[in-house]
Amino acid sequence: MTDRAPPSSTADDDWLDTVLRADGREHRAAYLDDAGFTVKVMAALPAPAALPAWRKPALALLWAVAAIGIALALPAALVDVAHDVVRLFVGHRVSLSGIAAGVVTLGAATWVAAALALRED
Repeated sequence: MTDRAPPSSTADDDWLDTVLRADGREHRAAYLDDAGFTVKVMAALPAPAALPAWRKPALALLWAVAAIGIALALPAALVDVAHDVVRLFVGHRVSLSGIAAGVVTLGAATWVAAALALRED
């Protein structure tokens, strides 16, 4: 394909369909005659299923409602998480053995992750 921007599409065509049709027009002379085989195969295919017209606006509305709900719930969730983190760290005593166990656990997790990432299947 060429490195040109996709042309403007009509209401019925996707931009990729438009680009593919333009590319097909450029290479129409290089078509190989198949004695009507392609036409027969295309005629035997079932008709594409048409999506209802209300589907896209309904999905857009659902996503908008979900985004508004997340935006309204996010500040309260952040405050709850901050309170839980403070309660978690204030409630625990820090000891040398606890720090060492954390460092060993993080080191082991790092080695396991590196081994999984570098393995050859």
